[in-house]
Amino acid sequence: MGLIGFLRGNAPFLLAGVLLSFTSSYGQTFFISIFAGEIMETFSLTDGQWGLIYTIGTTISAVTMVWAGALTDKFRVRALANVVGPGLALACLAMAAVSGPVVLIFVIFALRLFGQGLFSHLSIVAMARWFVGRRGTALSISSMGFAVGQALLPVGFAAALGFVGWRWLWVVAAGMALAVLPLLAVLLRAERTPQSVANATPSAGMDSHHWTRAEVLRHPLFWFSIPLLLGPPAWGTALFFQQVHFAGEKGWELVDYVALMPVFTAVSIASTFVTGALIDRIGTARLMMLYMLPFALGFLVLWQAESLMLAAVGLAIFGIGTGAQATLPGSYWAEFFGTRHIGSIKAMAGAIMVFGSAIGPGVSGWLIDAGLDFEDQLPWIAGYFCFAAASITIGIAAARQRLPRAA
Repeated sequence: MGLIGFLRGNAPFLLAGVLLSFTSSYGQTFFISIFAGEIMETFSLTDGQWGLIYTIGTTISAVTMVWAGALTDKFRVRALANVVGPGLALACLAMAAVSGPVVLIFVIFALRLFGQGLFSHLSIVAMARWFVGRRGTALSISSMGFAVGQALLPVGFAAALGFVGWRWLWVVAAGMALAVLPLLAVLLRAERTPQSVANATPSAGMDSHHWTRAEVLRHPLFWFSIPLLLGPPAWGTALFFQQVHFAGEKGWELVDYVALMPVFTAVSIASTFVTGALIDRIGTARLMMLYMLPFALGFLVLWQAESLMLAAVGLAIFGIGTGAQATLPGSYWAEFFGTRHIGSIKAMAGAIMVFGSAIGPGVSGWLIDAGLDFEDQLPWIAGYFCFAAASITIGIAAARQRLPRAA
């Protein structure tokens, strides 16, 4: 089936994936960080204190994701969306009314759980389960919601901050989160149960076996994958979380630095589709071994950047890795461990990634308060990505021969 036929035949499910990933934006760091200056000023927080609050709230959401994410193995996406959507809207309203730093921890927890955690999880698990032969393409298309959110929402809401109070903008975000639910209900009205889909179109993993989460946790490949799972969310989140501080260090106006995001987004989109096509053609094993390298190089370029033009180059290279992140990990778990228990497996991996997004802001903020500016942290972060690349290469080299021949 050609691409046009694939799009036409699966349009409702693909559009649902796009909407799910887009709606996760309100709990993503690139959106929350728009309001970092206002939040720190309102509650008299330092970079380190704000980072600690963000870390605690996100860590609690990561722990919760281990249980909550497994619900995708039992309930339909549309049923879960009708719970997750109102939960995210209430979290946005709570941010609009937050009264102090302690309450802020629980607000961050809710935003991260319902937004970054569950809405992202629903999109990725649905695509990985519903599609087998064109899994990479489906993940590429659904991830466009992340890209659109990242391209439009920061610019639009940052501009609106000049005219509207930051709390009222969170009320707007709540309304936007609720607005997608009727459309999702229409798009997914013919959705079958996840388990029936998994049983009807089985896609086994290593040793032609559908691995359970307990079995995955006992396999060495999972542990070799952990540095890779932690790296992009930890340090990619830190890059966006500290963008106000980073732009100030470099002597750039924040609005000029944020204006580079469309470059990052355009490259991310291109990388997403290229990666998706490569997944369908050659599988995930070789791609996973190269996955960390654009992150390492992008951070090194940003470290050396003295002009906005060079910063755009660094963000573009970083965008190559970010685009791959939208499709590669979700397909990787399905290919190596099968689809029957993909919800619970991806929930565990997602919890690790959410925990990574908690580590980055906390560690980087603590180091800033200790005197190590974020710019000077960048070469160390690049070194971490090189270590993660070595770790996953060792793990996959030992495991790939156990994949079914069709993979």
